[in-house]
Amino acid sequence: MKISSSQMFRNLNKWRLSALTILLLAGAFNSQAQGGDLFKAKCATCHKVFDDMTGPKLYGVRDRWEEGGAGEEVIIQWVRNQDVAAAMNAFANERISWSGSAMTKFGNQLSDEEIISILNWVDEQVVATANNVGPEGVIGGEGDSEESGLDWIWYVVGGLFVVIILSVGGVRRQLKSADAEASGGTFNASMSYSDEFKQWAWINKKYVGFGGLIIVVGVIVTLFLGLYSIGVVEGYQPSQPIAFPHDVHSGLNGIDCKYCHNSVTESKSAGLPTVNVCMNCHKQIKGEGEQVAQIQKIYDAAGWDGMKYTNVTKPIIWNKVHVLPDHVYFNHKQHVGVGGVDCAQCHGDMTKMNETAKVRTSEELNAVKENIEGEINFTKPTLTMGWCIECHDQKEISVGPINTKDQGKNGYYNEIHKRLLSGDKALYSEYLEDNKVTVKELGGWECAKCHY
Repeated sequence: MKISSSQMFRNLNKWRLSALTILLLAGAFNSQAQGGDLFKAKCATCHKVFDDMTGPKLYGVRDRWEEGGAGEEVIIQWVRNQDVAAAMNAFANERISWSGSAMTKFGNQLSDEEIISILNWVDEQVVATANNVGPEGVIGGEGDSEESGLDWIWYVVGGLFVVIILSVGGVRRQLKSADAEASGGTFNASMSYSDEFKQWAWINKKYVGFGGLIIVVGVIVTLFLGLYSIGVVEGYQPSQPIAFPHDVHSGLNGIDCKYCHNSVTESKSAGLPTVNVCMNCHKQIKGEGEQVAQIQKIYDAAGWDGMKYTNVTKPIIWNKVHVLPDHVYFNHKQHVGVGGVDCAQCHGDMTKMNETAKVRTSEELNAVKENIEGEINFTKPTLTMGWCIECHDQKEISVGPINTKDQGKNGYYNEIHKRLLSGDKALYSEYLEDNKVTVKELGGWECAKCHY
């Protein structure tokens, strides 16, 4: 059987066209998938797809804004800074009064392409759930707002791959048949693909066996790496109702962390400052430019009209950043009050943090260790068990004079200090070989210390 060059060229062109189609679809899928991830990470705190929440529903947002005379470029600017968008477009200015809370200013955290991918993802939810009519006649339901809506893409891409594999396989068989005919050999055209593969695998059994071993090991390693990532929240950064710049308060103005988080030395929780703490300064400090809208939220929460308290308040709802599993016990008083741990050891240098608070990465924490007593070197992800163990293994406790302020409050540690200061070398010989006592050596690795 002979195949003309024109036939081979047509088959090759078909294969190229199919491959190009897959690449385009894969690119579109990746863009939409990115939009879904960004929506959940940046928008889902205040927005739903099909229902109003703190912010308005995002279903049909582009159509609504275009009808009001604001194009996509205004929406992009609104996401970055709503005050700037309001100044450039009348419709955007009207939207500021939609609710009492201003939208988080994302600045350069999101590129134009990422913002557009979020809007595209929202639109795709409507297409994917066209047969599901939710409340108020809106296509899609409440439960669909967190669904991807793009599962059908996988089936399309999978189907295209199958078509391409079969097409290439058919061309290959034709070429093998033509080659056998030209060389005077034989080719069994009735042999199935399965039989061909078995024959090939048997001829190349050493390579197939080695390749199979690599695949099995790779799958096992990938599985375990995936398991190690469960529960890792390093880099988590939820949006907040007020864009609180730590670098201005703690850095520029030098406000101590404990002034706002005043329960950190006396309680299990560091606590969030009450609005009264904010008002201690902001009765006089009203801010400038973009700060005014943020400070107004504090006034609304306190019920302050600029002259007096009205008793009409609007609480600020903060989003928790550092969330530990229910079976893990952590006490700020024990670490900060008794252990003297610097806040930057776990939270990084907040004097340079302009964005909303986040779970710092180990690399970020290590970058400021030179300014912290102890210089703990973290290699494990933040807020994981390995991260805590590393700190307890390296952190040296103070063996200096007992703090009389804590006398009687922390008897356990006072007793330890007394024994160390008494010079009982026999009791602590194994611990004092390196001339220091770590948290681990005092029971800091005992399971019951951190787990209920």
